[in-house]
Amino acid sequence: MNQATHITVRVPMTIRRRPGRKTVVTPMALSGVPAVPTRADPALVKALARAFRYQKLLDDGRYASISEMAAAEKIERGYLGTLLRLTLLAPDIVEALLEGRQPEGMTLPALLGPAPMAWQGQRSGFGTGQLAAARA
Repeated sequence: MNQATHITVRVPMTIRRRPGRKTVVTPMALSGVPAVPTRADPALVKALARAFRYQKLLDDGRYASISEMAAAEKIERGYLGTLLRLTLLAPDIVEALLEGRQPEGMTLPALLGPAPMAWQGQRSGFGTGQLAAARA
């Protein structure tokens, strides 16, 4: 028993690169849900919060148009319109973004690009068809 023994422990994990930092993504449990949820991307959460805030301002009648709001908020009209499209994402996609469960390629630039209007098209286009099943 004087011989040296070695123990090797392997932990399955991946490293997800996010702007400014790296995040460890835990392995999936048998149910398909991560054992420990990862942290939500702050840039995505901030963009979603702004989008829904701007949409509420429009809905409440505080501003009559996107152009008027852009001028008052001192942001570019085109960016504001693009940001407002985030309010059209499927609810399960928004929930996954807020919980940090989005697929690898679902970044803010990808979400600000062209996307299908239909929720089912968004799920298949962004590769999130499994999100609703993972929640159940």
